[in-house]
Amino acid sequence: MCASYGLDPRFTDTELLAAADEAVLDGLRDWAEQNARETVRPTGKNLRNLNPIVVQPDSTPELEPAWWGFLVGGEPAKFPSINTRSERLQDRPGGLKSRALVPATSWYEMKKPERVWHEFVVDDGALFGMAAVTQRGRTADGQSFTCYSIVMRPAPEHLAGIHDRMPLLIPASLSDDWLTAEPGREIIDEALAAAAALDERVRAAPRADDKGADRLF
Repeated sequence: MCASYGLDPRFTDTELLAAADEAVLDGLRDWAEQNARETVRPTGKNLRNLNPIVVQPDSTPELEPAWWGFLVGGEPAKFPSINTRSERLQDRPGGLKSRALVPATSWYEMKKPERVWHEFVVDDGALFGMAAVTQRGRTADGQSFTCYSIVMRPAPEHLAGIHDRMPLLIPASLSDDWLTAEPGREIIDEALAAAAALDERVRAAPRADDKGADRLF
């Protein structure tokens, strides 16, 4: 599962949006700088971090601060909710009713049984979008948030030896459809097929931890 990812403000190339919106990109750089390039982690009772996601409620993509993980009954869900399996969405496409892109420049997974962290990037650190499903939720004090869950798919062969699953990456050419298409089996199938075009551009390197430390080699 993906439980941490990075957003480096020094990104240059972008695989995020078909027509890169400068307001969105500038907002991401500003957020990453304010976040001091810290690793992005799930939101919880104590860690009330809100992370930027891209949504498209009207005609133009925009940034929205969001809670990573679902809120149920005023509390973080007691079931795993930071990730959603792509197969589940294929079987139950009703979960695709509301969707977003999660901007990132990397994500982290631990290879077991060696317990060695690995950083996954596209090319040399391009900005990319991870597919997410969203829903509204409230905390016990009545605050309302958009909550998101990153969609996970089976990893391709060259990455599966490190971790058997990876985020569903949405190519820029599909970003508009992912954000706006009617919910249903068709859009998740299309996204899975399109993601394969990015597979060979994803590479992984060992790291000392998932905190943005230097790579081991």
